[in-house]
Amino acid sequence: QVQLVESGGGLVQSGGPLRPPCAASGIISSLHPLAWYPQAPGKQREPVATLASSGTIFYRDSVKGRFTISRDNAKNTAYLQMNNRKPEDTAVYYCRAYRGLTEHWGQGTQVTVSS
Repeated sequence: QVQLVESGGGLVQSGGPLRPPCAASGIISSLHPLAWYPQAPGKQREPVATLASSGTIFYRDSVKGRFTISRDNAKNTAYLQMNNRKPEDTAVYYCRAYRGLTEHWGQGTQVTVSS
């Protein structure tokens, strides 16, 4: 059973960096694709950054140049580096990954960006 645990959220001011981790109970190198999904109140959960098994990375246009997805296989942890944060980035951020055909989600971490 794979468990994903996000942390590192909270109330932060706009502009500064934040790097919430997603810790996996299993071998994270076996989990792909791996993605971060923010969900703001009243909105659907949609990916902002996806790391494919090939190593290709996809970003939503609104975060290109500001967010970076990465994975540390030695620590079984994925990260979302969030720079130049904006109030519209406020959301619960979920980590999602597949092992084979089985989808796994974390419980999410709340990130609130004040102006």
